[in-house]
Amino acid sequence: MMFCEEPVHFQLPPVLEDPYTSSDLHELLSLIQSDFPIHSASRSEITQNGLPSNSTSGSETTRSVYSVEERKRRRMISNRESAKRSRWRKKKQVEDLTNQMNQLKLENRELKNRLCLVTDQCHALQRDSTWLMAQSINLQQKLAGLNQILVNMQLQQSALTLEKPNQSPNYMIN
Repeated sequence: MMFCEEPVHFQLPPVLEDPYTSSDLHELLSLIQSDFPIHSASRSEITQNGLPSNSTSGSETTRSVYSVEERKRRRMISNRESAKRSRWRKKKQVEDLTNQMNQLKLENRELKNRLCLVTDQCHALQRDSTWLMAQSINLQQKLAGLNQILVNMQLQQSALTLEKPNQSPNYMIN
């Protein structure tokens, strides 16, 4: 079914009170003339028979409605562009996450290396500490042995001086 591009005018009987607003008329006409350009009319442009006048303005051309096929085509193009943008955003997000993952893997590897180094240093310090503790115990035992020898020597010295009060020894330990 083919439609002509001229608007259709209906003859309505004059009404004392206008029951429809201009937006109501616009909706009614758009339902009837869905394949034709629709012109919105202000109250001043509505003729006495209740229909828009044939005067044209610059805004009428911008408010025209496209045919069903044209709307489908435009919607399809819009959907394609939207899907393309969505795919691009998703691709960008995946790239960003991949870069972040690689960065985190690198940081993780560096932290593992540092942990290994610190663990090795800790073990070395523990070995050194154990060796030093053993040396300390050994030296304390030697010192205790030397102190015992010194005490024994002092006891022998004092015993000798008690036996021979007039003789003074050649050496004195303080």
